[in-house]
Amino acid sequence: MAAIETPTGVLLGSFEPGTPEWEEARGGLCITATEIAAVMGLSPWQSRFSLWHKKAGLPTPPFEVSPQIEWGNRLEPAVVGKYEDEHPEHLLMPTGTWRHADRPWQRATPDRLIAHREGGSSDGRAIGIFEAKTSPYGDDWGKHGTDEVPIYYRCQVIWQQDTLGLYARTPTGVLIGGCDYRELYVDYDEGDAKLMRDAAIEFLRTVEAGERPPIDGSDATYQTIRVQPDGLEDRDVEIPAEDAARYETAQRHMAEAKTELTAAKATLLDHIGDGKRAVLGERRIAYRTVRGGKTYSLNPYTSKDTAA
Repeated sequence: MAAIETPTGVLLGSFEPGTPEWEEARGGLCITATEIAAVMGLSPWQSRFSLWHKKAGLPTPPFEVSPQIEWGNRLEPAVVGKYEDEHPEHLLMPTGTWRHADRPWQRATPDRLIAHREGGSSDGRAIGIFEAKTSPYGDDWGKHGTDEVPIYYRCQVIWQQDTLGLYARTPTGVLIGGCDYRELYVDYDEGDAKLMRDAAIEFLRTVEAGERPPIDGSDATYQTIRVQPDGLEDRDVEIPAEDAARYETAQRHMAEAKTELTAAKATLLDHIGDGKRAVLGERRIAYRTVRGGKTYSLNPYTSKDTAA
C-alpha cells in the first residue's frame, strides 16, 4: 500500500467502512468524494443538512450497511475482475483513503487505482482511477462505452481525480441486474472541479461559523432532526402559525395524494395484468411482485436502487 504513488494524493491509510478509523478519516472539517454530491445538493442519500450536522459533530443517524451496500461490496471484486479481463494491459491496485497534498480537507477513497501491467506487476505508479458499481436496474446508466453516468457518481469521480491529480479518463464498471456489465467513462473537467472545490470551502465555512443549512424535504434531513433531542419533557412548545399551517396543509395534501396514488397504482396494475413491468418506451416506470400467483405489490423504479 505504501508504495502506491499519485501526483497530488497523500495516503492516509486503508480502513474498513464503519470502523472508528474509517469515521475519523472521513469526519471533521473535510469533504470526501462520496460527500461532495451532498454539498452540491445532488445526492440521493445525503442532504446538505445531514452532512452539515455530521461535520459539526452533532448527532446523526448511525451508518448502516444496507443490502445495496452489502452486495455492492460483495460484487466489487467481480466487477474489478471483469475489467481486468477486458483490459489485460491494466493492473487494478487496492487503495485507501487519500487527501490532497495542498488541500488536506479534500479527501477521496477510490475503489481501485490503475497502473500499467508489466510482467504481472507494476512499479506502483498510478495512472488512473477505476470505480466499480452495481445496480439492479440500468435506467440511470448509459450504454456501454458512453459517458452517461449518474450525476452524483460523476461528482464523486471528478472529486477523486482532482484529489489525487489523476486526470485521465476514468472508467466506471457497473454490473446491472447481476448479468449486464457496462463500462462508462468520466472525463475530468477543471471548471466543474473548481465549482465543487469552491462549494466545499463555503460549506466548511458554514460549519465553522455554525450557520446551519435550511431544512429541506429529504428523508436524510428528517432523520437527522429526529435524532437531535435526547429524552422527553412533558411540556408544550409554541410554534409559528405558518409552520402549523404548513404541517396541517401537507397532512391534508398527503391524504389526497395517497388516494390518487392508490388509483394510479390500480390503473397501472390493470394495464400490466400478468406482466411484470410497466414501461414507457425504454423507460421503466414500475414493477409488479407476486406471491402465490397473485399481485403482492407495485413498486416504482428509482435512482436510489443504485448501490454506492
